[in-house]
Amino acid sequence: MSTTALAPLTVHDAEALVTAAHRVAEAAGVTVSVTVLDAGGHLLAFRRDDRAVLISGETSTRKAYTALQLNAPTAELVDAVQPGGPFHTLPTALDRPLLFIAGGVPVRRDGRLVGAVGVGGGAPEQDHAFAMAAVETLV
Repeated sequence: MSTTALAPLTVHDAEALVTAAHRVAEAAGVTVSVTVLDAGGHLLAFRRDDRAVLISGETSTRKAYTALQLNAPTAELVDAVQPGGPFHTLPTALDRPLLFIAGGVPVRRDGRLVGAVGVGGGAPEQDHAFAMAAVETLV
């Protein structure tokens, strides 16, 4: 039985994701922070522009972590944490709280999770669009 090794998300990939997200955000006139994690939740790349709000760095990291842990874009998870939703108690049950605001997107290769990108600093819909645009550059 043979298995095909899946290429991991590299530092080069992560830097390309950060650059792509920043480029799209700057074109929209928005200052953001971008975080990229590998499949194990390790920080591969991070950038916070000096003009960005300081908390945007923590926000982008938590969005990436949430997308990675739940293997779904954070924009699709908002309803799940509402009272009665399947993840209602999850954010307080974890050591590292999740953040259910649009802007975290899983990164997949050959259909498998290899990491996540998180963008913080703009409106949630903008952050989601910036993260999606970045992920699309890796395809």
